[in-house]
Amino acid sequence: MDMKTVLSYEWGAMMPEFIILGTAILLSLFDLFAPKRFNRRPLAWFALIGIVLAFVSLISLLPLAETSILADTFRLDSFAKASKLLLLIGAGLVIVLAASHSANDGLGGYQGEFYYLFLTALLGAMMMTSSGDLITLVVGLELLSISSYILAGMKKKNLKSNEAALKYVVMGGISTAITLFGMSYLYGLTGSTNLGEMSETMARVSDSQVLYLLGLAFFMVLVGLSFKLATAPFHMWAPDVYEGAPTPVTAFLSVISKIAGFVILLRLLLSLFLAASGDTFGTVAFLEQNRVFIAVLAGATMIIGNVLALRQQNVKRLLAYSGIAHAGYLLVAVATLGGGYFLLDTVWFYFLAYLFMNIGAFAVFQWLADANSSEQRFIFVGLAKRSPAAAVAMTIFLLSLAGIPGTAGFIGKFHIFLGALLGSTPTDYILASILLATTILSYVYYFSLLVQIFFRPAATKEAVRFPVSLMIVLLVCVVGTMIFGLAPNIALDFLHQHFGDFTDFISMG
Repeated sequence: MDMKTVLSYEWGAMMPEFIILGTAILLSLFDLFAPKRFNRRPLAWFALIGIVLAFVSLISLLPLAETSILADTFRLDSFAKASKLLLLIGAGLVIVLAASHSANDGLGGYQGEFYYLFLTALLGAMMMTSSGDLITLVVGLELLSISSYILAGMKKKNLKSNEAALKYVVMGGISTAITLFGMSYLYGLTGSTNLGEMSETMARVSDSQVLYLLGLAFFMVLVGLSFKLATAPFHMWAPDVYEGAPTPVTAFLSVISKIAGFVILLRLLLSLFLAASGDTFGTVAFLEQNRVFIAVLAGATMIIGNVLALRQQNVKRLLAYSGIAHAGYLLVAVATLGGGYFLLDTVWFYFLAYLFMNIGAFAVFQWLADANSSEQRFIFVGLAKRSPAAAVAMTIFLLSLAGIPGTAGFIGKFHIFLGALLGSTPTDYILASILLATTILSYVYYFSLLVQIFFRPAATKEAVRFPVSLMIVLLVCVVGTMIFGLAPNIALDFLHQHFGDFTDFISMG
């Protein structure tokens, strides 16, 4: 590639990625050369500045038409922009959580590594959203995964953290191997790694043996990515990793990593399999024919996640199973195709709601866990009297996670439920019923925390004082949860105004 070709690319489309990369490099160099006695905690604010600058640059790119560079391996389309908005907002909130995290349970003397590894993982997630090629998709996935493995084991002298990192590496390696095996079939069948070219080739497939191999590839990719999404029965690693990792890392895995996982799933499903034929006559679409497998995953994930959450005394494990259940709700939208053209709108809004309510819940939990040196339910006892503002905030987050009207979580679940009811098959109605039943079941463990907050007497009347940085996170999350619950059109109108109906993503043209 000559210099003229290099300069001809519209590199401004990658400006958010360049900013995150540059910030991570500067942080790593500073951490390397700064004396050991230097406190690394202020590096969080430097990382936050990088995330804010990347967010501002992304906002400036919103009016830009769909852009493709580097032989169509990097695509800045509407779906990539919408996904990066969520990733950067969530990353900014998690960085502030990390800045206020107690050193006795988490980052300790390893804060320098945490911040640039965090940005590296974020960079991998952002690359995944813009990948137009299997190679860049896998590179982004592994950049996110490998960084996450190290982050999960940041507490080097903690046995649970060591166990979490080991389990995460083993399960992550297995899932990557299965995913790559399925992708190798796709490459062999199409002769290309470019998603646009692969889509065109797969749309012309009619041979029964090729369709069989295509189905095999679909199944392996779905299973491999199910490990990443922590959907049942591939969720075994999630509770242990969530419990062993530092709380900011757990918040990162529960939101940023989950968003990235669904991004890659939607990229592959809608870019490739949506165009493929499901039979030799071309009368049935491939995704329509095989979405029953996604439906089974969705049903099992909702049931197992909510049922196992009932028995949890450790709050991190409870939130882990809660996250598994929410992955099941999102899979309902994918399995039922979200009521048609509204699939991407539904998934995007749900993640916007989940981002605020989940990070907000982790913010309250983190400070109470640090103050009490425990992660059990009793840390919430008497919170209403010790810190009324924190109790109200936690109540809003739990009600939103439960899907109570007036919160963003309710609007998100309602859109998914409505999309399932708009389906035309018995499977869609079954999923809608399971979603409704498991949502009601989730009230038991969400409301059990409210019982601790409001109806259990506190052992001490000492007031709980939250640091200013954590209060900012709580305020942002409360406002987001309530505004998008009471006026969801603010988010949906923004989505439609700037991203339309995501036609440039689905067509991959």
